[in-house]
Amino acid sequence: MKVFRGSTFKADRPWGAIDIADMGGITTRLHWTDRPYKWHVNDGEEVFAVLAGRVEMKYRRAGSV
Repeated sequence: MKVFRGSTFKADRPWGAIDIADMGGITTRLHWTDRPYKWHVNDGEEVFAVLAGRVEMKYRRAGSV
């Protein structure tokens, strides 16, 4: 078993990631960043968790922000 510590992980570039697990096609990745990122259009199920810092997340409902 490999232990992943979010508090000590730092990627070599903003939004770099490491794969943590693949459970029958369901993948888990740990991302690191120190830069803003324009998030993608989500076309399926997704979990988003912030371990440290803060996120300003906006979403659209029926085309309106």
